[in-house]
Amino acid sequence: MGTKGWSADNTSKPRASRDNNIFNRPDPTVKKQEAGLAANANEAKILEHIQAKIAARGARGISGIGKKFKIADDNGNKTLDAQEFKKAMHDFRIGLDDQQVLTAFKIFDRDGSGEISYDEFLRSIRGAMNPRRVALAKKAYNLMDSDKSGQLDINDIRQTYNAKEHPDVKSGKKTEDEVLGEFLDTFEDHYCDMAGQADARDGIITMPEWIEYYNNVSMSIDNDEYFELMMNNTWNLKGDRVTKKGWGGEV
Repeated sequence: MGTKGWSADNTSKPRASRDNNIFNRPDPTVKKQEAGLAANANEAKILEHIQAKIAARGARGISGIGKKFKIADDNGNKTLDAQEFKKAMHDFRIGLDDQQVLTAFKIFDRDGSGEISYDEFLRSIRGAMNPRRVALAKKAYNLMDSDKSGQLDINDIRQTYNAKEHPDVKSGKKTEDEVLGEFLDTFEDHYCDMAGQADARDGIITMPEWIEYYNNVSMSIDNDEYFELMMNNTWNLKGDRVTKKGWGGEV
């Protein structure tokens, strides 16, 4: 009789675990760590991890977590305490354990008040564009401001965007003005979450709203040259081509 592939004598093999976990299923009693983030990660690593998670979601990352902040703000005081912050981090799937969330909370609670405002969070997580990027964003704004009024409204947008080609307009689901209004709202959406700007949504894009939007876009772009290329491709800053704006993606 041939040799068996295994021996009845258990002395030569390690004993199976007591729960017979032959498929190597994860132990439900052990909390899984987020890949790439050590349990003892320091403040810098935790902040870097959160920044990367939000940046990976592109321009909508900041506005998305802004919505989670609103949902987590149970008492409606425009700030998050430690428990509310934990809820926001969990809902946004940042991937931190309880101790790391507590460490993150202390990072963002700059004034030690025991609460985090959305502005405090943004200052730590995103920062602002460098002067080169600000100049590009302002150049795009000024090009869009066709009547040189110092603000962008639906008539300025109409000069650049042909809403007739939008799929929802072509299908009859929306009017051209509804689509253009949604475009304007994209720039105002996050700005309305900033302190003192709750009433900013008025269908007019100001320069601060425009810059704030591109602060969010800038967060997910490491290279200045790529940021410039993106801005030129979007707004034809060099004026060297005839642009027909499509409606498939983000601004």
